[in-house]
Amino acid sequence: MQIRYFDHAASSWPKPPAVLEAMMQCIEEYGANPGRGSHKMAVRASRTLFEARSQLARLFNIHNPNDISFALNTSMALNQAIKGFLKSGDHVISTSIEHNSVRRPLEFLKNKVGIEVTYIKTDDKGLIDPLQIRDAANSQTKLVVCSHGSNLLGSILPIADIAEITHEVGAKLLVDAAQTAGAFEVDIQALGIDMLAFPGHKGLLGPQGTGGLYIHPEIELEPFVHGGTGSKSEEIEMPHVRPDRYEGGTPNTVGIAGLSEGVKYVLNETVHKIHNKEWDLTQRLMSELMNLPDIRILGPGLNERRTGIVAFAFPHIDASEMSFILDQSFNIAVRAGYHCTPLAHETAGTLAGGAVRTSVGFSTTIEDVDYLVASVKEIIKHYDN
Repeated sequence: MQIRYFDHAASSWPKPPAVLEAMMQCIEEYGANPGRGSHKMAVRASRTLFEARSQLARLFNIHNPNDISFALNTSMALNQAIKGFLKSGDHVISTSIEHNSVRRPLEFLKNKVGIEVTYIKTDDKGLIDPLQIRDAANSQTKLVVCSHGSNLLGSILPIADIAEITHEVGAKLLVDAAQTAGAFEVDIQALGIDMLAFPGHKGLLGPQGTGGLYIHPEIELEPFVHGGTGSKSEEIEMPHVRPDRYEGGTPNTVGIAGLSEGVKYVLNETVHKIHNKEWDLTQRLMSELMNLPDIRILGPGLNERRTGIVAFAFPHIDASEMSFILDQSFNIAVRAGYHCTPLAHETAGTLAGGAVRTSVGFSTTIEDVDYLVASVKEIIKHYDN
């Protein structure tokens, strides 16, 4: 039975064939350690990493590819940015829809180092007025960190406006692009982003275990990982040259080879085309689900700007049970529970029972959407009886 995959917000699937081919080629032909040798295989591995950086720089309009450091995922990139930037006594502003990848490192530093954290409350759709940042700022405000798109509500924050006020109060802006990279235009120059954390395995169509962090050239972070870099090995401290400073240890060359092809695929198809397709699918899914009795869709409404995430609650069935039935009886993959974002569930009023999160991707079809809606309808009809 065909799998209908609606969990792209967690990891995109399936991957473009070129991603798989590039990873296999890396393993078979040049699976050596980049930057740690001068032989042909090591040099080719190093070139693969630089090619991936160059593709990412093109996608995000980053002037110097070496300002991008690779990470295993967005969580690691956010930890590098947050823990490497903030110091005791600093004040940071965030929002009430953040993923635990933002909340947990902030709360860790709050308890262990003594930073101050202010969470700006969004409305129930996950939107804020950027002027709230100005109101929340003080003389010790050093950083504003926010998601570009909520991983539960699908809401999109006005990053350019947030950046303007962030810089006005003398702080830097860190953006979590886990749900937007590849499906929305993320131009760090136009948006005024100082640091950008992104995954490789979602909208960029690469494998898991890939991601990265863009760091503005004027920002210096304390490295999150200390170890071998293949450069300046005679020095006790991590080298200051980028990207080595933030990439201690052997990188995931095989995964990055796949990521490079995923980014090439996105650039070739264009973000605009991908976004438009996902938008159309999302609107169709929302409009059909809204016709079902007692279904409550979270986040922005129909025809309002949002990502390809459509999360919903149904009062008569636990979200985990709905997800289990969709999987076992209809072969549909969705995500239920709290989605690593209790803050957003508090905002949406779904902390008690969670929600069912569906998310479309570039490989999703109209037939997939219609099948999902028909399956949810069948489940609801059973419980109504």
